[in-house]
Amino acid sequence: MKINRLLTVTGSLFLVSILMMSQTKPAQNTLKASIERGKKVYADRCLTCHQLDGGGVQNMNPPLTKTKWVLGDKAQLIQIVLNGLNTGVTIDDVEYHNVMASHKDLTDLQIADVLTYVRNSFGNKAKAITEAEVKAVRAKMK
Repeated sequence: MKINRLLTVTGSLFLVSILMMSQTKPAQNTLKASIERGKKVYADRCLTCHQLDGGGVQNMNPPLTKTKWVLGDKAQLIQIVLNGLNTGVTIDDVEYHNVMASHKDLTDLQIADVLTYVRNSFGNKAKAITEAEVKAVRAKMK
């Protein structure tokens, strides 16, 4: 009887672990797919100003590496992409003055993907931004 109970508990734990692994795999695949799509958007829209390494251009275009702007408030970051930025920003005591154009012509998915890419590249590690989050910010701006 004790052996049967042990086998039942062991079997249950095994099934739970299999279920947990199967649930994380799609999430990882989804994140990887978003990052790959975002990398393409970055190359097309962001690379010229923010550079291949995300380091920006001194006193002109800010870096995207480990800054509160990238790793902080998601809604604020989404708003910057949607509205652009025409005020200077200071990062690590360095001022950046170049105007960033609005990218509201990008789809919600493209914005989510490029920001997920940026938040997980150049030494950054942060949660993904979803299409729904972008859609919600865009709706509030109208």
